[in-house]
Amino acid sequence: MTVGRWYFAVQACVGAAWWIAVLLSPFVRETTLGRLDPVGVALADIPLFVVASAVAAFGVRVAAVVATVWTGLVAVALAAYATATGEAGWGVLLMAAAAGGSVLALCLIIWGHVPTRWLISGPFAFRTARSRPTGAILAGTAAQVVVFWGVFLVAGPAILVALEHRWQVGFLFPDFARLIGVVVLILASALGIWSAAAMVVAGRGTPLPVAMPSRLVVIGPYRFVRNPMAVAGIVQGVAVGLVLSSWLVVAYAVIGSVIWNLAVRPHEEADLEQRFGADFRRYRDTVRCWVPRVRTPFTTAR
Repeated sequence: MTVGRWYFAVQACVGAAWWIAVLLSPFVRETTLGRLDPVGVALADIPLFVVASAVAAFGVRVAAVVATVWTGLVAVALAAYATATGEAGWGVLLMAAAAGGSVLALCLIIWGHVPTRWLISGPFAFRTARSRPTGAILAGTAAQVVVFWGVFLVAGPAILVALEHRWQVGFLFPDFARLIGVVVLILASALGIWSAAAMVVAGRGTPLPVAMPSRLVVIGPYRFVRNPMAVAGIVQGVAVGLVLSSWLVVAYAVIGSVIWNLAVRPHEEADLEQRFGADFRRYRDTVRCWVPRVRTPFTTAR
């Protein structure tokens, strides 16, 4: 049985168990459905979610599509309901997780893999930066950093915190977590700026895939870890979560790191190997992806 089919089998079992808990436990019913009529919801959800997932576990593609589409629709509808009423927040999170898992499992059943290359196609395809003066590249990189931080470290977390409060799914963080978050955010931001500057000076490119460096960057923080900008971004996201006392923001940063590591990084490193050949392979084999090599940093000496 493929991983996708196994997923739908587990989802069917978990869905059935959840409905039993909804019918037996007022606490589960209130935290996941609010004041929605459980009988009315069950009449649609059990056949389209539980039964369809069970059938999809046998490799029936139509059932997998039905379960996936229905799960996505329920997640969206439940999110709208929770935002309007302040109820059923935990139900939103459960259905959002199920929707994401269903999409991945559906891809595995239909294609046998998740088509991650779609993420780097079209306007997001890897391209080498055109030759420009260093000042222009620095200005472009600074603008990219401002936009990236504004979207992913300010706007995104602000929305998540608002939803976390509205959906009543937050937890109290200890008082010292905010101070730790501020310190870590400053250090991670400094690492991100250092990495971007090294990419401009040594690589003559920017962090964006549409204007990648034309030279292999192995100076500065790249001597210690292969993806210092990704490390910085992930740590920044976690730090923002600590500052805002939001576990959803922390989860957002962690999930983003998993997606980047599994879906984007392999294509990025394949592109680097194609463009820089043996030099990149030597660098890749010497410097780790996530854990810095502090004692023996990379050197270009052969």
